[in-house]
Amino acid sequence: MDYYDPTDLDERRAVAGDCIDALAYAIPTLVDKMDNQVNKAYAAWPTRLYLVGPDGRVVYAGGMAPFHYKPAEFKAAIEAYSAAAVER
Repeated sequence: MDYYDPTDLDERRAVAGDCIDALAYAIPTLVDKMDNQVNKAYAAWPTRLYLVGPDGRVVYAGGMAPFHYKPAEFKAAIEAYSAAAVER
């Protein structure tokens, strides 16, 4: 997929929706507002993976890409967190 930077929140949501569809994500996906406050708060540049629980606590904070970007580790964290949630 090739996109230009969205210029408003509707475009940003549309791009995120296309990514969700193309990658067949089965988890809720949130989109930062145009002021990028979540991105700034979590220092998500360069690319990082975060898992945030429903209570707002960071469950998993991945390392900086490209050298410490580990999607398999992130997937394992999601699976472990989901399994623990089922046990609760």
